[in-house]
Amino acid sequence: MAIIKDIAGIAKGMSITFREMFKPTVVENYPDGKGPLKGAVFQERFRGVHVLQRDENGLEKCVACFLCAAACPSNCIYIEAAENTAENRISGAERYAKVYNIDYNRCIFCGYCVEACPTDAITHGHGFEIATFNATNLVYRKEQMLAPKPAHQGDNAVFNIAEQVSTT
Repeated sequence: MAIIKDIAGIAKGMSITFREMFKPTVVENYPDGKGPLKGAVFQERFRGVHVLQRDENGLEKCVACFLCAAACPSNCIYIEAAENTAENRISGAERYAKVYNIDYNRCIFCGYCVEACPTDAITHGHGFEIATFNATNLVYRKEQMLAPKPAHQGDNAVFNIAEQVSTT
């Protein structure tokens, strides 16, 4: 009797396998999709590559307080601070991060750095394509993570052309 139950169980499992084998495959259109995300759909809580934010004036929000580096359990954030001057204003505070590196070889995307930041200077973006054959390419510098300036501050070429045409 036990052999018949075993054979029935195997037959039931194989029937499910054969039924699924002939159904069409449903895949997400990731590599060829439309838009900047190329068909990828992100959940609201997705934690991607970090972004260093700017304030409404286009200045960096990071004030080099080192709280993100202190909160990081994998010790992957390296910061060097420098003083702002009247001639060279980088952030809205007294100091700014002269060097801000994140080593994605070590980062575990826990989000502690984002939670620890008092000025909301560091956030998780939606970047996810960071795979590389060279481990040194996974150390992201400040320039790679810094959010672009707003269009009215000069980073949008279309906006700049329209402004130049209207002034002449």
